Amino acid sequence: MWLTINDKQIEANEGMSILNAALGAGIYIPHLCGHPDLEAVGGCRLCSVEIDGMEEAVPSCMIKVQEGMKVTVHGPKAERTRKTAMELILATHPADCTGCPKYGKCELQSMYQYLGVGPERWKKKSRTVPTDDSNPLIRHLFTRCVRCGRCVRACRELRGVKVLDFQRTQEGVRIGTGGNISLKEAGCKFCGACIEVCPTGSIMDALGQINEEASYGERVVPCKAACPAHTDIPRYLRYIKEGEYEKATAVIREKLPFPEALGCICNHVCETACKRNELGEPLSICKLKRAAASVHSDDWKKNRKIADSTGKKVAVIGAGPAGLTAAYYLAKKGHEVTVFEINEKAGGQCRYGIPSYRLPDEVMDREIDDILEVGVQLKVNTTAEAPEVLLKQGYDTVLIATGTHKGTLLPLEGNKLSGVILNTDFLKNARRNQIRNLGKKVMVLGGGNVAYDCARTALRLGAEEVHIACLESRDKMTAAAEEIQEGCDEGVILHSGHSFLRITGDTKVQGVELQKVEKFYFDENRKAVIELVEGSREIIPVDHVIFAVGQAPDETEKLGVELNHGFYVKVNSSFATNLPGVYGAGDVVTGTRSVIEAIAAGRQSAVEMDRYLGGDGDISEELLEKETADPFLGRTKDFGNLERLSPPLLDPQERKNSFDAVEQTFTCEEAKCEARRCLQCDLRLNVTNPKLWNEY
Repeated sequence: MWLTINDKQIEANEGMSILNAALGAGIYIPHLCGHPDLEAVGGCRLCSVEIDGMEEAVPSCMIKVQEGMKVTVHGPKAERTRKTAMELILATHPADCTGCPKYGKCELQSMYQYLGVGPERWKKKSRTVPTDDSNPLIRHLFTRCVRCGRCVRACRELRGVKVLDFQRTQEGVRIGTGGNISLKEAGCKFCGACIEVCPTGSIMDALGQINEEASYGERVVPCKAACPAHTDIPRYLRYIKEGEYEKATAVIREKLPFPEALGCICNHVCETACKRNELGEPLSICKLKRAAASVHSDDWKKNRKIADSTGKKVAVIGAGPAGLTAAYYLAKKGHEVTVFEINEKAGGQCRYGIPSYRLPDEVMDREIDDILEVGVQLKVNTTAEAPEVLLKQGYDTVLIATGTHKGTLLPLEGNKLSGVILNTDFLKNARRNQIRNLGKKVMVLGGGNVAYDCARTALRLGAEEVHIACLESRDKMTAAAEEIQEGCDEGVILHSGHSFLRITGDTKVQGVELQKVEKFYFDENRKAVIELVEGSREIIPVDHVIFAVGQAPDETEKLGVELNHGFYVKVNSSFATNLPGVYGAGDVVTGTRSVIEAIAAGRQSAVEMDRYLGGDGDISEELLEKETADPFLGRTKDFGNLERLSPPLLDPQERKNSFDAVEQTFTCEEAKCEARRCLQCDLRLNVTNPKLWNEY
């Protein structure tokens, strides 16, 4: 149907409001309580217009268009109504905008500038209501509130949570919860819709949640931003909540080829960033990933795209997570990829540095098969030639991804005695079933996850008594809290806050001398300073000592590329070495980090290598058609206090006698329950951002 606004004829759909019809046609009508995602209420009166045949100005958001209707936006009655309305709104609003974080983006500021209502006309009424900082995640600055009701309607209509409403208080009407209880007590889901629709910044993210250096999307969805591969975590958690594991797996695989392996061993920095920490404990994101991937669906493969052959050849040295990830994406771009692996099986430290009770062989085998399926050629038991030689043999580019497989031996007295073992050798030989006669007592030196891998492996290989000694106090140890606890449950004896002075014995290890640490810190030159407790020396009798104090790349000096710090391959921001056509990625570049960081490095190196080969560097893929998430959340009883679920573990006495997987997988119902705890922060990004008048 057709109507006329400001003498301009426009077409509008039946049932549309005059306001939406005008905005859709590029004709600006001031409005504040109205929002594109919310039902109109006409409360602010700023959208008032004059309509032929009506005596008074009326709110355009509440009037439906009619055929032949004639509307005037800037008639005298409309102008008078909206200016009066604006002055009433501004009467209790702070006059100084310059200190407001919303400055320059505030809809109210834009509106009064458009209407020409300046501070000198404001009839000020003092309203010094203190800011409410008592709630997690959300901060309410009442002095900025203009009582437009958007937040109330977003909470009710858009989300269906229904915890916000207009409340009568001694200071007057203000937005709050019934009985003025906390948002958590009221059943808030902390979805942030109220923050998104607030036109003035009265409702904001709590202090500490705002990282000005990050993009808005990264601030709103910190778990995705924290993940080195930037996996769309809220999206796949939503599918898990609905029991659609195949879809969840497809979303995960859009960013990484090792979903189940990561579900077993990822260091889950996403959980550290999870906003749910402010309510108690984070989502069990890592274990939910494993639950989805354990279904072993191949549905995602139907949308996997493999480009036609480019005729380009790529050599990858090392079949760890970085090398295999790069190989996977480069093969999908149509390049002929060969991976050289010195060991008898692919997997790198995932295979030879992580015990099978944490990461079973069958998980690695399955996911490596998926990688080889796209055309990657794998050569095991093969020592690759130096990169320069490979280039001469016809390869167009080479990736060095050999990892860190050389253990570190501290310069302690007794470190050459029989019975001293390096962590990397110990774990690799244990995985190969090549360790015999470990003795009754073992001491592991180090306080990280690898130290616990060694200690718990030693128990499974028959050691009757296993100790761990480290300089750090228990709360400062780099080992994950769950690793420490699981080790303790299995009987590992921890000597945290102890320095190791020497290894005793004549030709064979007999013990380790320890001394308690009074203070341990690093000075301004990053040199360790250790102060010991006098009279606290003791010797722990042991048969073997395992050094688990770090590891480094092995034989990188033979690669013919520039190195950093003696061992590590030096690359620039594009992952390129000083040798043209040769790249580096993963632990061999950065030092030992997490598997997810190695995968992220493999992805990015594939991007750069594809560009070097003449491609566009685009390795993104859509394995599942995007669906618009339902904005309606509804109420969940005691949502803020829902406790984190963890998968069950085998009994400690049972598990320390075998290499069976310690941690079980969530059942479907457990996974659904845990996924329901997600705040679904990403829904905020789907809330429409109203345009300011100068954008029309």
